[in-house]
Amino acid sequence: MNTAELTRFFMWCTILNAVLLVFSFVMYIAMGDFIYKIHGKFFPMERKAFDLVFYSFIGLYKILVFVFCLIPWLALMIVG
Repeated sequence: MNTAELTRFFMWCTILNAVLLVFSFVMYIAMGDFIYKIHGKFFPMERKAFDLVFYSFIGLYKILVFVFCLIPWLALMIVG
């Protein structure tokens, strides 16, 4: 693989992961109670705990997207 192919790969990786991140957050805002009911059947927990778990997931996912997708893409753009 050359630098141009890697740059395109990380660009699309960043875009797709960012779309998934935004979609997850929008779905949670729009249908939070429904999602809580579904997951509450499998993992009984209070709503506050569920909110904490979800926001922790979103935060961790955002950090992982930055570290493994966005930063390599920016570095390859600078090098290229």
